Amino acid sequence: MMQVRGPEKKIFLIATEESGDRLGAALMKVLRQRLGDAVAFEGVGGHMMAREGLVSLFPIEELSIVGFAAVVQQLPKILRLIRTTSDAVIEAAPDMLVIIDSPDFTHRVARRVRAHNAAIPIVDYVSPSVWAWRPGRARAMLGYVDHVLALLPFEPEEYRKLRGPPCSYVGHPLIEQLSSLRPNADEQARRDAAPPVLLVLPGSRRSEIRHHLGVFGATLGQLKAGGRDFELILPTMPHLEKTVREGVAAWPVTPKIAVGETEKRAAFRIARAALAKSGTVTLELALAGVPMVTAYRVGAMEAFILRRAIQVSSVILANLVIGTEVIPEYLQEDCTPEKLSQALSGVLTDTDMRRRQVEAFAQLDTIMSTGNQSPSVRAADIVLATMRKGQRR
Repeated sequence: MMQVRGPEKKIFLIATEESGDRLGAALMKVLRQRLGDAVAFEGVGGHMMAREGLVSLFPIEELSIVGFAAVVQQLPKILRLIRTTSDAVIEAAPDMLVIIDSPDFTHRVARRVRAHNAAIPIVDYVSPSVWAWRPGRARAMLGYVDHVLALLPFEPEEYRKLRGPPCSYVGHPLIEQLSSLRPNADEQARRDAAPPVLLVLPGSRRSEIRHHLGVFGATLGQLKAGGRDFELILPTMPHLEKTVREGVAAWPVTPKIAVGETEKRAAFRIARAALAKSGTVTLELALAGVPMVTAYRVGAMEAFILRRAIQVSSVILANLVIGTEVIPEYLQEDCTPEKLSQALSGVLTDTDMRRRQVEAFAQLDTIMSTGNQSPSVRAADIVLATMRKGQRR
């Protein structure tokens, strides 16, 4: 890959969650390939960005806050970190600012930076869900974002309709991981064999696990009581293992706990079906070819707010990408053991619902294709082009 020669460029990146840290690290790697020694990175990131040479302003674990109540309690700390970060960007006066996901944090930083120094170009990597709620945010972003890098193929059109900043689809990182999601011949044989492997995915945060473990356990109990045979696997991450094991201790069906990303992907490759919390995992399952039933429960106050804010008929990411509501979702009061167990029976056996999902998932490779370029390469190209455009302003 050809390197750009010239004076050193300073790029400031901000990622405050693990998923953003992964994107930031991959982007930094390509930018360093392109710019060689003529680039310096500053900003906020996690362990993966640190391996690419970033010394973070603060540990991103300080922002691992979930739920409206927790945010209110931690608000002084959040506001202090927003000021600290924006002041560091303003002082550094970088050639480019890349904000990565976490819009409630990163966009506040970007607005402060733009107000103090309009010459710093700003790229937003991972669009906020303007198509789902707060659509007015897209228009507001014109004032402080020069380009949006979208992970989902339908997002550029949404920005055009909402009159937001330029938006380009660069690709979802999952499309680079298909080999770890899809079965080989032996794994396919296990996927087709009896008893079927059923995945249960209650969430990746403690609050989500707390809301879902009870109803998921009761659902699986009803499924077994109805004569349905299955092998149960519950993937989780190391820091959540203790919480999960304690939560499933009273379940009527004992799951095998798969700990870590490698074990999780191995479970995906042999699974016949899944019961999953709504979220990014639905797209992961769809790309793995695993039919699913989805559910989501939050606290009463969050449910009240979300019902009035959400603008789309489905919150399932895979449904939105496919453009058809093939995956059933059961939200709040509809998230009951009776409804979930009945729907799960339909994806564990050869039914029309299962066949519709499998056929729809087969379209995803085409829908999400980025040609022969990886998402991080496409993202780096736009970051560098936006930086060059900023230098001409």
